[in-house]
Amino acid sequence: MQQSVRTFIKRRKTKIQRDTSRVITRTHIPTHLDRIERISRRVIALTEKQASQLLKEVLLGFSDRHRNMEEQLLENFDKVKPHIDPAVDLSRVKQMLLGAYFTMEYAIESAALFNPSIVRHPDQGRLEPGELRFVMSLRATGEGHISSIVFRSGIIEQDGSIEFDSISDYVLTPKMLHDPYYDKHLFRLKLMDMENWDDTAMNILDGLPDEFTFEQLTASILRVHEDSNFESNDKTLVKIKWLANSNYRMRVDERSRISERAIFPVSENESRGVEDARFVLFTDDNGDTTYYATYTAYNGYNILPQLMETRDFRTFNVNTLNGAAVQNKGMALFPRKINGKYVMLGRQDGENNYIMFSNHLHFWQTAKILQKPREPWEFIQVGNCGSPIELKEGWLMLTHGVGPMRQYFMGAQLLDLQDPTRVKARLREPLLYPNEEEREGYVPNVIYSCGALVHSGRLIIPYAMSDITSGIVTIKVNDLLQCMS
Repeated sequence: MQQSVRTFIKRRKTKIQRDTSRVITRTHIPTHLDRIERISRRVIALTEKQASQLLKEVLLGFSDRHRNMEEQLLENFDKVKPHIDPAVDLSRVKQMLLGAYFTMEYAIESAALFNPSIVRHPDQGRLEPGELRFVMSLRATGEGHISSIVFRSGIIEQDGSIEFDSISDYVLTPKMLHDPYYDKHLFRLKLMDMENWDDTAMNILDGLPDEFTFEQLTASILRVHEDSNFESNDKTLVKIKWLANSNYRMRVDERSRISERAIFPVSENESRGVEDARFVLFTDDNGDTTYYATYTAYNGYNILPQLMETRDFRTFNVNTLNGAAVQNKGMALFPRKINGKYVMLGRQDGENNYIMFSNHLHFWQTAKILQKPREPWEFIQVGNCGSPIELKEGWLMLTHGVGPMRQYFMGAQLLDLQDPTRVKARLREPLLYPNEEEREGYVPNVIYSCGALVHSGRLIIPYAMSDITSGIVTIKVNDLLQCMS
């Protein structure tokens, strides 16, 4: 008689909890811009002594909560500087004080810390035999349910025990940088895919070199827009700017610890959050490795599937995913090409689990159903729980299913290594479902993961509990496979 998987799975005691004291600074600009001028006049009217005393109080109260507080205040001053009379000569003290009046704190994980994924850390030095250092990403939400990506790190020992590194009191957000160069051919392909390739787009790109900068693109847009002999399409102009602003780089302070880094929304397209990053360590045909993360950008009205790329978790490149097959949520990239093609799991209809293949990492046009709801605990919906894991027996794909009362369950399937559209084996029972403690939270009765890993023959699964906190379960791979049929 086949044993139940529940016999083998082990919940670890560690819980990854939200911390309301971890805050970032955000620019706080009044809705009515004329208020900037009125607020600024009040600050400018202060004597230098009054301004110096006020700034001293601000720094005393907030400097121990943020690294480089003075620099952050000056950056926020620069954002409102265009609305201040340029004839006024402001001291550094008043610049920082003005910056403080247009700055607010935001507790990035005050509401929840959930939907984790886990990958091998790029630095595997200074470890004992059998240990593995990891990076865990989590979705953090704060006031207004704005989502960001935060990180934790730690070590998995050979026996499967897990020790997290200490968490910094500070949180730093990366600086947004436009790509140093945009590839004209790729830019044109993306505009075509968006159905925005017209005379306006052609005119703008014709005036650009094969590799162009954001400044060159802006100048070319202005040239076309102001050409009295050409009637430009305003919608195309907006889409070109949108595309440029959706493809950018972010960089964090190299001296920062991994737990200090938070990817907070930086573009208009993700102003309401960056959701459910699924990180995977991808190996190219030549052996080079890159961390990719598929995630969903949300602006309060529309979702935008995005692909994040990094080698060191310090510099992140962000690009749009294009094509008819990537217009929904929940994409998860396989960790290598299969038969010369990129492969990805995804959602198309909110009911079935899909698989797709592509010759180009940024373009996905077609998808086919890989898995339909079959067991009672997944009758409503099935989907992935992160990137598949390569075993000698096949691709281990963790799944989620939704059953009665919209309770979530986690499952597992084994896909063929050469043909991942073929399911070799699967669990007939849930691998995991909420216990009494885990079912209470922001969204009750939900467990969810965005990615697991295997170390020393054990499957390590970080998972969210009811969209509020996260935990970890482990199971020996051989025990899991023996429970599948």
